Amino acid sequence: MSALLGRIGDFAFRRRGLVVSIWAILLIAVVGGAALAGGRLDDRFTVPGAESQRALDTLSETAPGAAGANAQLVFTAPEGHLITEAPYRTAIQHTLEVAGTAPGAIGVTTPRQAGAVSQDQRTAIGVVHFDGDRSKVTSAARDAVERSGETAREAGLDVSVGGSAYGAGHMQPGITEILGLGVAVLVLLITFGSLVAAGMPILSAVFGIAVTVGGLSALSAAVPVSSTALTLALMLGLAVGIDYALFILSRHRSQLAAGLTPRESARRANETAGSAVVFAGTTVIIALAALSVIGIPFLTVMGLAASGAVLIAVAVALTLLPALAGFAGARLTPRAGSRAHRRATATGADSMGARWARLVTARQLVTVVAVAGTLILLALPAASLRMALPDNGSAAAATGQRQAYDTIAEKFGPGFNGPLVVVVDAPNGDTRAAATVADTVRGLPDVTYVAPPQPTQRAGQSLIMVIPASAPESQQTTDLVHAIRDRAPGAVPGAEVAVTGDTAVTIDVSQRLSASLVPFLGIVVGLSLVLLVLVFRSIAVPVKAAVTFLLSVAAALGTTVAVFQWGWAADLFGVSKVGPVVSFLPIILVGVLFGLAMDYEVFLVSGIREQWLHRRDAGASIIEGTRHNARVVTAAATIMVAVFASFVPTDDAMIKPIAFALAVGVLVDAFAVRLTLVPAVLALLGRRAWWLPRRLDRVLPTLNIEGPQEDSEPEPQRELAAV
Repeated sequence: MSALLGRIGDFAFRRRGLVVSIWAILLIAVVGGAALAGGRLDDRFTVPGAESQRALDTLSETAPGAAGANAQLVFTAPEGHLITEAPYRTAIQHTLEVAGTAPGAIGVTTPRQAGAVSQDQRTAIGVVHFDGDRSKVTSAARDAVERSGETAREAGLDVSVGGSAYGAGHMQPGITEILGLGVAVLVLLITFGSLVAAGMPILSAVFGIAVTVGGLSALSAAVPVSSTALTLALMLGLAVGIDYALFILSRHRSQLAAGLTPRESARRANETAGSAVVFAGTTVIIALAALSVIGIPFLTVMGLAASGAVLIAVAVALTLLPALAGFAGARLTPRAGSRAHRRATATGADSMGARWARLVTARQLVTVVAVAGTLILLALPAASLRMALPDNGSAAAATGQRQAYDTIAEKFGPGFNGPLVVVVDAPNGDTRAAATVADTVRGLPDVTYVAPPQPTQRAGQSLIMVIPASAPESQQTTDLVHAIRDRAPGAVPGAEVAVTGDTAVTIDVSQRLSASLVPFLGIVVGLSLVLLVLVFRSIAVPVKAAVTFLLSVAAALGTTVAVFQWGWAADLFGVSKVGPVVSFLPIILVGVLFGLAMDYEVFLVSGIREQWLHRRDAGASIIEGTRHNARVVTAAATIMVAVFASFVPTDDAMIKPIAFALAVGVLVDAFAVRLTLVPAVLALLGRRAWWLPRRLDRVLPTLNIEGPQEDSEPEPQRELAAV
């Protein structure tokens, strides 16, 4: 593979005009395709095969108003007045009539019809029903509903608009993302000491995410692409795009400083660092694409979109970057006598990486205990992890949907924000069956209100709206859903009873994700063991990598729970509502962090192994291997943390915790684990770190991700005697 990558790098360098033109044409094509296709983002959560999803699919045909999205208009009278006063009733009626003309609206429920007037008679709720789920509700429709409240506001009412037609927040790129890129530029300037060299990874990464976003926008016309999937692809594509370019360009400049010609250096950089980039990118792609096996379309699209972003980042690093290097030519060579030149050609042991390696390996056991103990402490909050999908209660405090949510919770109770819909299909059209089920549900704990059954368009089918006493994301509401499913069917033998609605779907999504986490983690850890045994021809190194990866994931997850669920430093990070962690965050964290951890593991440990094969001195190999690669790993991790952290201030309730968890995960994994714990563990193991049974060594294929080593000696026998 390394030879092929070398030829690709050489071709891109020589035919740089053609390569840049091809990428430019591709970008124009995907952006033009996106503009012509007119796609729309789809934020639906579906759970194929789940009871709630089957019932919801049925209701889309038999009771479209109940199955579709809705907009809630919450009216509140001024202090000292009642919502039932004549001027307010007239204003509310007019508002709902206007709101009912919004594009896609199929009906309106007045406060009187819904019985949605608060006990103090100051607040009322009107509902606009739409045909189809939230993905079918256009921004024009939402704007029309919001504008309809002007009449009521002019009459003196306070009006806020929420409901399932509105999300829990959305991504709005702003100054923080620009600051993240600014940090990346600063780190690259410090690393390379050259404005031209610093700009190339940024340029190639931005070009890659432009292709990614354009492609996903075009695809959204044919397949459902969520806003979260698009943002995750943007965030991950930018981070790995800069990192992969940094790895290759760093090798290229070191070779230029050593005297290679620009063309030969570009070829060799693709052979060596490019091979590591392909390996790292492949692990990320496999881990993210594996999200498809969970069976939740929303997560499948997210994983495939992020995988596509990583694939494009790898392709850009291997083709567009050598082409840009061809245009730069010898200008990328560090100036003789400059700090960058001294670093590139240094042989001394006084570099920062060498000093750090000596420090952490001088007291190996102390280092291992201190770092592992700290990571375990950070991981402890993960034991209390609760998961749910964000709702309007997680939106920013200033948004209308959050204000509507809070008002409803205060005036009507928290459960009113998450009603359950019980669907009863009675045998032989028995109309009494639904009433019997309703009576059974009323007797369950944590039930505030059970509405009279309402018939649908299907004979014998009825709907029962149930208002829980607890908030939608609470454990009590989850227990109530299970209690209805356990008790209600037995009330009417032969009847089919299902619990659905947004809250029930959310609960089913969370439970399927929770059940999938351990098997998915097993697949990822098993994959890492197999790949690293092939790469490092060792048993101890892969086991160490898997254990330390689990520590990184646990520490990142524990920190996220402490901030977003426990509320520690929540104000500092702009967390609008403390509560359960986003359901798919742990799986996304495992998939993304796995690839990134393997990236740093391979880049660092391959250098140590290379020194071991030459020196046969375990301690010196650790110090020398770390000296060669610590600076690049530090720069790459710093950039990635900055990129992920720049997305934390967003109001998007899904992206914010994911960005936080990834930033913490990379910070912990790169600096605490790869650059500190790993050298200490390898020093503790000594020669045993590189032991591989002779019989296993003979049957394993050779996977050399470092490419050909022109000046290397023949590799010695890998079988080591037990120490």
